[in-house]
Amino acid sequence: MTPDHSLICHTGWAYWPIAFIARLPFAMMTVGVLMLVVAVTGSVRLGGLTSAAVGVGVVVAGPLIGDLVDRHGQRRVLVPVGLANGILLALFPLVVTGRMPEGVVLATALLIGLTAPQAAAMSRSRLLAIIAARLAPERRAVTTNRIMSYESAADETAFVIGPFLVGILAALIAPWAPIAIAAALSFGFVTAFALHPTARVAPGGPDGGSDRAPFRAVLSGRILVLVAATFGVGAFFGATLTSLTAFAQAHGDEAQAGLLYGLLGIGSAVLALGVVLLPRRFALRHRWLVFSAVLAATAVGYATAAGLGPVTVWLLVMGLGVGPTLVTLFSLAGERAPGGRAATTMTLLGSALTLAQALSSALTGWVAESVSLPAAMSLPAIAAALVLAFGGVNLVLEKRGRAGNTEPATVSIRFSAPAAARTLDV
Repeated sequence: MTPDHSLICHTGWAYWPIAFIARLPFAMMTVGVLMLVVAVTGSVRLGGLTSAAVGVGVVVAGPLIGDLVDRHGQRRVLVPVGLANGILLALFPLVVTGRMPEGVVLATALLIGLTAPQAAAMSRSRLLAIIAARLAPERRAVTTNRIMSYESAADETAFVIGPFLVGILAALIAPWAPIAIAAALSFGFVTAFALHPTARVAPGGPDGGSDRAPFRAVLSGRILVLVAATFGVGAFFGATLTSLTAFAQAHGDEAQAGLLYGLLGIGSAVLALGVVLLPRRFALRHRWLVFSAVLAATAVGYATAAGLGPVTVWLLVMGLGVGPTLVTLFSLAGERAPGGRAATTMTLLGSALTLAQALSSALTGWVAESVSLPAAMSLPAIAAALVLAFGGVNLVLEKRGRAGNTEPATVSIRFSAPAAARTLDV
């Protein structure tokens, strides 16, 4: 097909709502699992552990799913994975409300994580493949920057809508309703996303094997620092969600936590979309430092908030740092991933995000019950400080690379044109 300036002409308009709604089960499951367990058992500790089990499953299966997608294509992998995830989500409320032993609850949550389809990572790698294969070389860098901003904003919006739906459905219907709705969305929209015609363009299958980098290439320092920072962002999410749950429970209504958590994503989604307006001379390595510093400073404010009003304000302001930070991390991942390993790289970051969110939820739940609520509310600031620290590590790695004249020539989405690689904002 002749290269065209418009990405939408290659995806079709229907792709975008399908890809967005396919993210919601993933965005709802961690919050929904936590809140359902807390509502039924009254234990923030068990809720955090259950959420952690989901995260462990995601991190174990995520890179494997990414590798299978890079080898065999998204359709062959996502269809069975999405169906299995829908079944497990549908069974989970029965397991919890049936007062099954904790081991059974945790095992079911682990299986939910193992089958998490990670539509967001798949959408990123799919769109990057379309950009590389179908757009004119001079349009690739600009389009990639815009798509990474959109994808991160879509993630943030999903993180807003997901917890909001969890809170609303739990309050209006029952605590099990959010998980049941997530199961229905997984059956319908994850399958529709997997079967969409754009899946044919994504790399994978026997035709793409000859130029696919080995898996060990994904484990380079320049990518692992992104994984570590994304882990920090996930820890921030988990600590914020669980400390908010404990805060809401202390104020007599744990269902309120989903609504409060949604406030975090409002500023985050707006700023994530606004990243495309930043000048190109504001390099990604510097954006990482600036916005993670904003995140750390506002998280300190959240930790010191004493009432509902201040907590609400700080949640809105914290979003101004987290959205652009995520855009930056995934943009750098899009540039740095080895040839033919876009899905593997994106799922590795996505797995780190979810694992950290779950483990942080478990730790924060324990701190809230065994230490104090103020101690639990201080954990997001520690996570944000880690993201900032890894930004400093990234700056050192880039300086060493330039000093040694070892700047990599590969670009994750397999941009073959050297001119396109040179225009990327590193």
